[in-house]
Amino acid sequence: MAGNTIGKLLTLTSFGESRGDGAGGVLDGLPAGIPIDIAFINSQLQKRRPASRPGSTPREESDEVRWLSGIREGRSTGAPIAFWMAHTDVRHEARQEGVLRPSHASYTYWRKYGAFDYDGGGRASARETVVRVVGGSLAQLLLRQQSIHIHAFTRQIGPVALLQPTLEINIENIAKNSLFCPDEETNRRMEDYLRQLRAEGDSTGAAVSCLVQGLPCGLGEPVYDKLQADLAKALMSINAAKGFEYGSGFQSVAKRGSELNDLFTTGFRTKTNFSGGIQGGISNGETVYLTVAFKPIPSIGKDQESLNEKGEACILKGGGRNDCCVAPRVVPVVEAMTALVMADHWLRWDRSKK
Repeated sequence: MAGNTIGKLLTLTSFGESRGDGAGGVLDGLPAGIPIDIAFINSQLQKRRPASRPGSTPREESDEVRWLSGIREGRSTGAPIAFWMAHTDVRHEARQEGVLRPSHASYTYWRKYGAFDYDGGGRASARETVVRVVGGSLAQLLLRQQSIHIHAFTRQIGPVALLQPTLEINIENIAKNSLFCPDEETNRRMEDYLRQLRAEGDSTGAAVSCLVQGLPCGLGEPVYDKLQADLAKALMSINAAKGFEYGSGFQSVAKRGSELNDLFTTGFRTKTNFSGGIQGGISNGETVYLTVAFKPIPSIGKDQESLNEKGEACILKGGGRNDCCVAPRVVPVVEAMTALVMADHWLRWDRSKK
């Protein structure tokens, strides 16, 4: 199975399965001398854990990181940073072997590889994202040294949406609310909706937005490695991701150039930021902002009609320990993937032309 590595100068390779002994990764390319803030990494991992939030899985992994290489006396050595997290709450539940899960990876994995791990989904499981959070947190430590900061938040869960424009949200409010929505009242309505879904044995979609502040002008490598193209690839690789937009996104379709052009002002800043901080595939010094849309999690508590590997009609029984929405646990994953792209492009940027 290929495709387990992302990045060019800064690369992350992940390994491990949902019901295996654990999950781990190797981050290669982080420069030597970066202070490794373990408390920050653990705080990002904590954001990904269920933490008794409405709609979250009851599975509780400790996510305790064992550092295997690349760190000495609290700093990166420049060598590959290898890490491992043992699974502590694995239950080999009775699964319907050979029954295909609707809108899941079981059919495509089975046809492509000749096998599928029905016991938890294997590599298709969102458990893999814990590795992304560790790798992305290390990337954020590099970016923080350059005063570049990344903040993701929950914009929408099902029909409950935050109406405030992305660039006007109060970042300090994100961490105050259980679902990482910066508006307390919207967060409360999201919680109520998730409780309703859990009681019904169903799931829902979500939208997560992200801000990148402090990014200089010059990151991005046209033509095929445009900054937004690499962001799209990284963020669309997250489980259940169905759409990506940056800046004015799909709203641009109904606009005129005279409405959407970002006019220059003093110091080469722009009066507006419809471009989302990226022009011609290169960061322009304004805040980068983006949104990722996620579908409802296909593993639900309801019985569903399906087929088995013989093509025979059958019923997939509902149940299992699953989230009913990717948010809020996907918020630190969005931050992680954004950080990996930004850090990779930071290392590729020729700062002599600054």
